[in-house]
Amino acid sequence: MVWTQGVAVPLAFLLASSAATEPGLGPWSHTRPITISLSNFAYTPSTVMLERDVPYVLHFTNMASGGHDFVAKTFFARARIMPADEAKVSDGEVELRRGESMDVHLIAPVAGTYRVHCTHFMHSMLGMNGKIVVQ
Repeated sequence: MVWTQGVAVPLAFLLASSAATEPGLGPWSHTRPITISLSNFAYTPSTVMLERDVPYVLHFTNMASGGHDFVAKTFFARARIMPADEAKVSDGEVELRRGESMDVHLIAPVAGTYRVHCTHFMHSMLGMNGKIVVQ
């Protein structure tokens, strides 16, 4: 027991409550990694397969000569994103400059197929599309 302001608090409770707020612990302790490469007008893989309610770390890497984004508004709106990574996803979009990489930890949302595309000028028309399938 630990005494806090005259109240006995079980040490296990204090440790559990502090562990849940640390990155990599709690629901994020066993994330499954998935690498998504952005190249000139393509995503690899173009179809990302996920399981519902499973924590993942999406590792985005831009291999192209210019900037690209990965836009999946409905998917990101429904996913549970780790608080430390929420700022990396702006309005359903992950933006990457040339050569940049970024990790986004999330728990996959309800089952469904979610559209993905690049919003840079003409990139989607040139084939920079894909989908996320949550089973």
